[in-house]
Amino acid sequence: MTGIGRATAVALLGVSGRLVEVEAHLTSQLPAFRIIGLPDTALGEARERVRSAASNAGCPLPARRITVNLTPAAVPKRGSGFDLAIAMAVLVASGSAPGLPAATVHLGELGLDGRLRPVVGIVPMLLAARDAGVRRAVVPTGNLDEARIVGGIDLVPVDSLRAAAIDAGAALPPVEVEPVPAAPPAPDHTVRAEPELGEVVGNEVGVRAVLAAAAGGHHVLMLGPPGAGKTMLAERLPGILPDLDDAEALEVAAVRSVAGHGARSWTRRPPWEAPHHSASAVALIGGGSGVIRPGAVSRATHGVLFIDEAPEFPRAVLDALRQPLESGRIAVHRSAGAVEFPARCQVVLAANPCPCGHAGIAHSSPCECSPSTVRRYLGRLSGPLLDRIDIRVQVPRVTSAAVRGAADRAPTTVEARGRVEAARARAAARLRDTEWRLNSEVTGTWLRRHGRGAPDATTVIDQALDRGTLTMRGWDRVMRLAWTLADLAEADRPTAEHVQGALALRSAL
Repeated sequence: MTGIGRATAVALLGVSGRLVEVEAHLTSQLPAFRIIGLPDTALGEARERVRSAASNAGCPLPARRITVNLTPAAVPKRGSGFDLAIAMAVLVASGSAPGLPAATVHLGELGLDGRLRPVVGIVPMLLAARDAGVRRAVVPTGNLDEARIVGGIDLVPVDSLRAAAIDAGAALPPVEVEPVPAAPPAPDHTVRAEPELGEVVGNEVGVRAVLAAAAGGHHVLMLGPPGAGKTMLAERLPGILPDLDDAEALEVAAVRSVAGHGARSWTRRPPWEAPHHSASAVALIGGGSGVIRPGAVSRATHGVLFIDEAPEFPRAVLDALRQPLESGRIAVHRSAGAVEFPARCQVVLAANPCPCGHAGIAHSSPCECSPSTVRRYLGRLSGPLLDRIDIRVQVPRVTSAAVRGAADRAPTTVEARGRVEAARARAAARLRDTEWRLNSEVTGTWLRRHGRGAPDATTVIDQALDRGTLTMRGWDRVMRLAWTLADLAEADRPTAEHVQGALALRSAL
């Protein structure tokens, strides 16, 4: 006597999902339960959870040989989110449930008492199911608020295996079950109250750099003594960025869902990440044993990654940012597999000029560091990393005269965000026939063919390129920044003044 049952689940690889068909085959051989199709340890243990949950739900599994195959077999499957689909496939194969509704996925982890527990990463799972044509999803009640982030798919919240079996047409009397509450969300440092830019005084260069960075999506390095306002400026950058559009907010929600933020995964504001200088490369770019989790650079997608005290980070950790700064993606390879996470964020580096913070600073305490110490300290910021930073400014120490003066008062956050949105709208209109929306995304080919600016505008950087003081990548980045300054000034094309201003912002160190 044989039986076949089928259900559908989702395998999560980073923030990408793939539909997995769960096949259950029952034979009259000696009783056993086996799962095949590249399951990891947590998924391999599902056989014990499913057997106990089915028994306590009032629909015990038959004493037969049960083989569960996860197709496609070559795709690695990780985690306990397959429990419900495995149980439903076995119940269909045994005849306990007549059949499952068409185009339906089953997601959730089973407890031994038959209750359904929430899982991490429900947002990217549902996005993958919806994009594959699935119209209906059975999800744990504890995941319902988070699952509502994804539209275009009907959600059926269930609190137990019994409720899921009844949904599939099983003749079981309903029993009141206390649902498992949603897990406490991970600590949320990515979205927070936005400080006021107008509070900044005496930092005209820093404010100009932050405005340009926000308008064009550029990376920034700020060098200055302790207390000059580097952190203050960086914390105000997310506040002047525009709200995320639907596609960006969904991508951010998918990353935050995998990171365990639960119902707080959805946000319209750009995220913020500020790892401590003791963070490892894995914490920064992602990884981990077993399930590969996104790092700070991915959690800051479409937002700001602030690296404070940058020279205190190990050089190898900082150099791990070189690839995501260039491509906007991060590929994490581990023995358990390889996944890709989004990493299109703005990186803001802040550094002191030396360990004591006084090297080269006028009207300051004398520097106690030797020249070799200063070189080693700043040498942790490698040349290839700095070459990817569009804006590199020196933030001076604020004086009492600057505090009393009113001429260099910073715009308010609302005013600055309005200017940024207007500049980004100009860039988007200019790039409407391309795949880019921000000046920081355009390629050197486009800059040299269509974006050269006004006649003789690039003379100063052409000469710097010939002298070897500017690389070809640096030439491209200066022109990207010049286009941003032109957009802020509502100019049609960059002039020599904009190019010189961009070169000054890039070469201020």
